[in-house]
Amino acid sequence: MLAEAVGLDRAEVTDERHVARGVRFAVDGYLHFCQTRPWTDGVAAALTEMFSPDHMAQRVTAWRTHYDWIDPAGYAYFEHRIPTARKDSARTLELVLDHCVTATQQQAALDALAFKCDVLRAMLDAVDYGADR
Repeated sequence: MLAEAVGLDRAEVTDERHVARGVRFAVDGYLHFCQTRPWTDGVAAALTEMFSPDHMAQRVTAWRTHYDWIDPAGYAYFEHRIPTARKDSARTLELVLDHCVTATQQQAALDALAFKCDVLRAMLDAVDYGADR
């Protein structure tokens, strides 16, 4: 809906032809991580979502302020996701705290979270690099 709200063609967005190679590589790496590691590592990696509700709220506010030409329907996903993300991240933290009880499990959870931060940074780098080239 956001793509359509800013005037992009839905088919062109959903066929992923414009996804930067570095973004695809980072996402594939994260998917592989979650598929091959203990479930607690995958859950711990998702703790980055604890910060997403505030970031989403800030972005929607900024978009409304600076891009008043965007059809408000495009914000629907984000506006509905913010309260859900708050609940999801609280549950994610609860799972990690309940199931990562040994020092080894706790270190694995920290390592998983650091890995996810690296994935997100790699995605941002790929987008930034691709924007200039």
